[in-house]
Amino acid sequence: MRIADALLPEFDQEMTNTRKCLERIPADKFNYKPHTKSFELGALATHIATVCDWGVVTMKNDSFDYAPVGGPPYRPPVPTDTAELLGIFDKGKAEFREALAATDDAEFMKPWSLLEGGKTLFTMPRVVVIRSMIFNHLVHHRGQLTVYLRMNEIAVPAIYGPSADEQN
Repeated sequence: MRIADALLPEFDQEMTNTRKCLERIPADKFNYKPHTKSFELGALATHIATVCDWGVVTMKNDSFDYAPVGGPPYRPPVPTDTAELLGIFDKGKAEFREALAATDDAEFMKPWSLLEGGKTLFTMPRVVVIRSMIFNHLVHHRGQLTVYLRMNEIAVPAIYGPSADEQN
């Protein structure tokens, strides 16, 4: 079995579950912040929505410098409403899925590096980056998002089974 064929079912499941969470966020809650050290809800949701963009960068390049010397640092988009947030997510999801499906096993095994200002922060096989820094990272922040939803009396969707709000 190809690596891509093993990753795609998980990708599809996680993206479906992620979209269910993102689509529930009302724009009037984008500024909600449960603690001074926490993301604002809109920033957290945007971070989640753009994880697929990072996946595309990982699949199409051998490295990424998010703060290149002499160049502009990475800046995430700033959606103003839920529809715009979902548009960012849906576009990234489609491009990432296409890139995953088109990648052969040899490309998945090539080293990939994250850099900051020209300094290498880590280098791992691309497949490890996809699983750890993209898929697991997304699930981690989606978990945070479900807590934000609960704190705002927004129904938490069933993700890996029923939630207190959705029994089916």
